[in-house]
This record gives sequence, structure tokens and C-alpha cells, in this order.
Amino acid sequence: MKAAVVTSFTAPLEVLDRAVPEPGHGEVLIRLETCGLCHTDIHAAHGDWPVKPHPPFVPGHEGVGIVEKLGDGVTDRTVGERVAIPWLGYACGECRYCIDGRETLCEKQHNSGYSVDGAFAEYAVAAARFVVPVPDGISSLDAAPLTCAGVTTYKALKVAAIVPTERVAVFGIGGLGHLAVQYGRIMGGSVIAVDVEDAKLDLAMDLGAEHTVNAATVDPVAAIRALGGADVALVLAASPRVFEQAFASLNRGGRLICVALPADQEMTVSIFETVLKGISIIGSIVGTRQDLAEVFALHAAGHTKIIAEPRRLDQVNDAIAEVLSGKVLARLVFEY
Repeated sequence: MKAAVVTSFTAPLEVLDRAVPEPGHGEVLIRLETCGLCHTDIHAAHGDWPVKPHPPFVPGHEGVGIVEKLGDGVTDRTVGERVAIPWLGYACGECRYCIDGRETLCEKQHNSGYSVDGAFAEYAVAAARFVVPVPDGISSLDAAPLTCAGVTTYKALKVAAIVPTERVAVFGIGGLGHLAVQYGRIMGGSVIAVDVEDAKLDLAMDLGAEHTVNAATVDPVAAIRALGGADVALVLAASPRVFEQAFASLNRGGRLICVALPADQEMTVSIFETVLKGISIIGSIVGTRQDLAEVFALHAAGHTKIIAEPRRLDQVNDAIAEVLSGKVLARLVFEY
């Protein structure tokens, strides 16, 4: 099979011939049809984060494909079934976090394309319990971005506990942000889209944003305050400065939802304002299997729209450069 492999944090990915892996106990072999390119894959390939993956490895955690083989002990998946491989590749199922519905916090978790090989390949193995069936009526091209970009923003806005008519500012309109705009509307929020590219802001308006702010031409804090301030600020842009702007845009009782993971990890916020204004700062990491099932159900019902462009696996390094340029409207998806 062909696989895009990180061999070094300082070198481009290499598209190599590898043996098709065999599923172990509790695993399935998946013939992949698509896999989205997430900014997390780029962080992984560059070794940006404190806990680093170990080269050589295959990135990719928005994989969608067909189950071709069952490992020993697998009874809940079937050959021929179409499934998604999400970031949460495995959790123990026994710790307090798994038991109370917070499996994404499991300390024994494996992460697809990071701690275990992922879906930038024609085949991948995955834990049978943690792949998620893709409903009929959703194309594999659409299902790939939903598997991370969708479930991540959906879960983040769930934990924001939006009250209908509250103003929800989405900082960063792209692969994640174009879905966050839609989920914000579905949950009853009045969405303010913030970005530095007019094309992305135009897309946000088409997808349901009520206001847009171009942070390259105006002070986003002043602009959001002029609209009445934000009750929820969701940060999807990997810049500490954007987190600080989002915090400053919040009304009393506002919630700052932290999702993006910049390599420069520190942000500065006022303790005084946090306390006196009753602001909550909440970290949200991807979503559970149930969250992803809900995301798929919403899309199958026609409530969301995916903006994605296909690419070939041998274009992986060019695709990464495109994403880093900031010019990609939403999501790039590898098709096999």
C-alpha cells in the first residue's frame, strides 16, 4: 500500500510503499477511501507539541473507509461496513473519565495518526470499538472533515452551553470554523465570524453567520463590542494573541472556549476581569463516539454543509503548504 510517512520533524513527508497491516485482537483492517488534512496533522509532522509522536509514523485522523478484515474477538463490526477513524483511537473504558462519558480525557488513550499510525494511507488498522459507522447518504468526502473538524467544534459548542439568541464569536473560519458557524446557528446562537480573509468571511455569511469581522482591517475586540459583545468566544486560530482578543471581547458571564493548540502555549488574561465579570475559560478536546454519531446524524438530515477540496496522497506536502498559507477556504481531503 501507499502511505504518507513522517520520517523526521524537519523533513517533508515521504510517500512510501508499505505492507498492508494485519488487524490484531479487537482491531479491524480498513481500506480507506478518504482522509482529511487537519492542522493537528501538521503539528504532528513538525513535532510542535510537548508530547511528541515518534517517527516514523503515519498521520491522519479523519479517515473514512470500508472494513475489509476483522481481528480476533471483533463482534460489533462487519466486513463491508463503512466507518470513520477519529482522533480518539482507543480509550480504556474503565477509568472515571470513560465511565462518566468523558472518554476523550482517558489517560490511557491512543490517538490516530499520533501515537498510532493513522489514515494517510490506503489501509489502516483501528480499534473496532472506536471506529464510528458512517450513515448512508453521507459521501466519504464529506464524512472525513466531520470526523474531526465537525466533532471538535460540535463538542466545543455543546460545552459552551449556548442559550438561544446569545452572541457566539467564532475566531478562525476554515476547516473547523466553517462547521462551527453552522453548529452555532443550529444551537440557537447569533454567530459573529472573525478571520483575516474576506473569502472565508463571505463563506461564513453564506453558512449562517449574522456578522463578520475582518481582524486584518479592524480591531476585532472593538468591532465585537460594538455589536454588543460576545457571550461565547470559540478560538480555532492557533495564535495566543487571538485567544487574548477573544477573552477581551466577552460580556459578563461569557465563556472562552479554547480549542486551537498553538506551538506557543502561553496566553495572558486578566484575573481581575475573569473574577469580576464571571468569565469561564474552558478547554475542549475533540468529541466522543456519541458526539460523532450526532454530527453524522445532523449532516445526514441535511442540517450542515461541508466545503472541501479533494487531493491525491502524493500531493501531501503541497497540501500542507496550502493549509499553512491560510488560503485554503475550508478543508482539503485526500482521496484514495
